[in-house]
Amino acid sequence: MTGQLTLRGEFVDLRPLAFADAAITCRWRNSTRSSLLSRSAAECEAQAAWIASRPASEFNFILELKDGRPVGMLSLVNIDQTHRRAEPGRFLIGDEAAVRGIPAAVEAMKLLYELAFDRLGLLRIFGTIAADNNRMIKWQKYLGMREEGRLRQHYLVGNGTFQDAIVLGLLADEYRAVALPRMQALITAGRSAAPARHNEAKAMTC
Repeated sequence: MTGQLTLRGEFVDLRPLAFADAAITCRWRNSTRSSLLSRSAAECEAQAAWIASRPASEFNFILELKDGRPVGMLSLVNIDQTHRRAEPGRFLIGDEAAVRGIPAAVEAMKLLYELAFDRLGLLRIFGTIAADNNRMIKWQKYLGMREEGRLRQHYLVGNGTFQDAIVLGLLADEYRAVALPRMQALITAGRSAAPARHNEAKAMTC
C-alpha cells in the first residue's frame, strides 16, 4: 500500500513518504519537538534505509501544504483486515511555524481517519502515546479517542528516558458521531481565522 495513494484536503495533502524525504524527516525526528517520540535514526543514511524498508502493508505519508512545502509526517500501520483494525502513528509536525494559523494537523488526522474508516472499512484504530506527552494525549481525546489502558515503562523516548505509554482507541461509530464533527468544526474555524493565508496558498497551486 505504501507509495500508492495521495490523500488531498483543503489545506494539506498527505503524499507517500519517499526516499528523498530522508534528510528532512531525519531532522524532524531528531529535533526537540520529537523528544517524547520513540527513538529514531540519528543519521540521514539510517533514515533512508528505514524508509526503504517500510513494508507495502503500511501507509507512510508526508504532510504537505498546498504550495508543496513538507511540514510533517503521519502513518497508518499494523493494518489488520481480518480484525478490521489499524494503528495511526509517527505523527509529527516538523515545521510548526509554517502551519501556524492553518488547521494542518487536524485536517491531516481527518484524512487519515477517512482512509481507515471510510476507504478501508476498519472498525477500530488504536495507538500509544508517551505518558508525558500531555498535549498529544489531550488533543487525541478531544478528537474522540478513549483511554483504554497504560503500558508501564513501554517506550525509550528521544530524551533517553523510559516512559509509560497511554493506550487510546477509537471505534468507527465514535469516529462518525464524535471525531468527524469535531474535526470539521476545527477546520471550519481555521478557514475563518486564516482566509488570506489559505487563499494565497490556493493561488500558488493554480
